[in-house]
Amino acid sequence: MSPVLAGVLQLLALIAALALAYVPLGDYMAKVYSSDKHWRVEKWIYKGIGANPNTEMRWPAYLRGVLAFSAVSVLFLYLLQRLQGHLPGSLGFSAIDPDQAFNTAASFVTNTNWQSYYGEQAMGHVVQTGGLAVQNFVSAAVGIAVAVALVRGFSRSRTGELGNFWADLVRGTIRILLPLSVVAAIVLVACGAIQNFSGIHSVGQFMGGSQQWNGGAVASQEAIKEIGTNGGGYFNANSAHPFENPTPFSNLFEIFLLLVIPFALTRTFGRMVGSLKQGYAILATMATIWLGFIALMMWTEFAHHGPAFQIAGGAMEGKENRFGVGASSIFAVSTTLTSTGAVDSFHSSFTGLGGGITILGMQLGEIAPGGTGSGLYGMLIMAIIAVFIAGLMVGRTPEYLGKKIGTREIKFAACYILITPALVLVFTAAAMALPTPGHSMTNSGAHGFSEILYAYSSGANNNGSAFAGLNADTQWFNSTIGIAMLLGRFLPMVFVLALAGSLAEQKPVPATAGTLRTEKPLFTGLLVGAILIITGLTYFPALALGPLAEGLAS
Repeated sequence: MSPVLAGVLQLLALIAALALAYVPLGDYMAKVYSSDKHWRVEKWIYKGIGANPNTEMRWPAYLRGVLAFSAVSVLFLYLLQRLQGHLPGSLGFSAIDPDQAFNTAASFVTNTNWQSYYGEQAMGHVVQTGGLAVQNFVSAAVGIAVAVALVRGFSRSRTGELGNFWADLVRGTIRILLPLSVVAAIVLVACGAIQNFSGIHSVGQFMGGSQQWNGGAVASQEAIKEIGTNGGGYFNANSAHPFENPTPFSNLFEIFLLLVIPFALTRTFGRMVGSLKQGYAILATMATIWLGFIALMMWTEFAHHGPAFQIAGGAMEGKENRFGVGASSIFAVSTTLTSTGAVDSFHSSFTGLGGGITILGMQLGEIAPGGTGSGLYGMLIMAIIAVFIAGLMVGRTPEYLGKKIGTREIKFAACYILITPALVLVFTAAAMALPTPGHSMTNSGAHGFSEILYAYSSGANNNGSAFAGLNADTQWFNSTIGIAMLLGRFLPMVFVLALAGSLAEQKPVPATAGTLRTEKPLFTGLLVGAILIITGLTYFPALALGPLAEGLAS
């Protein structure tokens, strides 16, 4: 079987699996967030934290809940790392340095999971399971909660109430993420992923010395890492490590896990707003971009320029032989178009244009299908922008899902789409202009610039994957990427929730003959075009200096 055919067949199998899970999972999540009943274990949690789950919140109160919970989480995770040397199960590892502890705490609380450390050489069992794995669950639940709040803004009228953050957080964790992770962890263990709490032990003799490995609760963390679109690997090699991702089947299964909730949330959206066709339109937009990026990536990576590529069947540098070019291309596109950040290959070793595709995937805002929750609310923001553009074209007030998109709403949407590019471009420019950050680059020229651009695109967009080749464990990068992650996560949420509150206060506008049909293929095409054009205009100069220049020169 040719490598190209193998990649296409894996893609078709993945699409079939996602299609089978779409309706039941999407409908189930809609029921979870629409139910007025609480499980017993949830009641215990509410009692423990002193929250009343039946109290409706307006957007400022909902936002305060998000920010307060996240601030406490950052502080807790920071202290856990700083005290690691005094904790049991630390495997003899000392406390994490202050700047790296700040970066890691910001990273996992923001669902970014950027890592400037070697996991198997820095973090003990307590920090890995009691700190990082916990944040994998709750940070993903926060993202879904904010997305659900925005959906309620569309579905409700003449009220500013968006639900209860604490109820949404707990339900997302207990009823959705935890059960799926248990099942996924069992599958991964069956595939060969490890799950234990063993210490450090030597394995064989290599060049006069022994190779040391430490165990850990890897399968369970790998499961929520993908399901929650987190991405932080237990080991430095991430999903290229055989302990995390042992077989071609586990590789395809992990791609399925990182895509299933973001895609299924479009069904949840359609169900909650009372129009499944609206959900299908958002799904079609996401799927079009995702499939288009995979086709481009496979084309660039399978292109046979020279005898080395011909012999290997494609650009195999930096890719695992057990996965090949096709599966590595699907994984790379899926992880950068979501906010997962897991990697099964080194993106720095992709062709120049292939590396550019991974960067552009993050710079789109990771909305195709995006992260758990963040992909949906990011796409809905872009839908509002597209409706506004269409309204300007025909000279009428734009409407979306029966809500008028006025000056206030478009200001919130505009602020949302401007925040992340500003963070990426300002920090990238500063790193390139100052003398010290440039010393962290392994390569010079266009590829070296791509390393810096990728790092800040990954951090500000809450992706977390690394391009490789950049030494990010410095005070400059730990601090600035940490700040970019925090601002890139929570500033957009401010405008999402403010927009949700504004929409919820409106009364529905009846559809007329002049209303734009946002469930039709025409709107899907408009939305895809708006996303690509807005992103292209914003990032094209930076991309031209990095991956485009490298790709055209090769």
